[in-house]
Amino acid sequence: MKGKILLIGPQGSGKSSQGKLLSEFLKVPLISTGDILRDLAKQDTEQGKVIRMIMGEGRLVDDQTISQIVKDRLTKSDCQSRFIMDGYPRTLKQLEYFDPKFDAVFYLELSDEEATDRLMRRGRGDDTQEAIAQRLKLYHYETDPIIAYYQQKSLLKGIDGCGTIEQVQQRIREVLNGGNQK
Repeated sequence: MKGKILLIGPQGSGKSSQGKLLSEFLKVPLISTGDILRDLAKQDTEQGKVIRMIMGEGRLVDDQTISQIVKDRLTKSDCQSRFIMDGYPRTLKQLEYFDPKFDAVFYLELSDEEATDRLMRRGRGDDTQEAIAQRLKLYHYETDPIIAYYQQKSLLKGIDGCGTIEQVQQRIREVLNGGNQK
């Protein structure tokens, strides 16, 4: 099994669900930048206060800060050689600050229409058609270059993100075991 895995895909593609299942299956830590930021925001530290303010305003933590946070987390003993990453890198600039040197990148492919349908069904207050369209536009702008980068390095494994959670997980495991993509 490859050691350092990145899960990438648009909002609604199921990265978190797939990451949790894969983490349990492979018995490796799942590193989620969203979880790390939420935990830091709860702390009564200078960094926690800044992150709480940024998140409260609906902004993204800057590339240099998030890169350092991820770097610090990956130096811990539980994930020195094997881990699953969800949410980093989102931009090429983040990758310039810190490259985790992934062994494989699983791209959960999902159309914008399907992603929108899934996000609308979950029924959160911030999931309006307009807000989702804006987040997907930002995702493509920031993340499409990352996808191209990993494709060029022959690390990208396209996974059909449609279907049940179990079906998508099975596709990931098949690729992990040397099977064909899609």
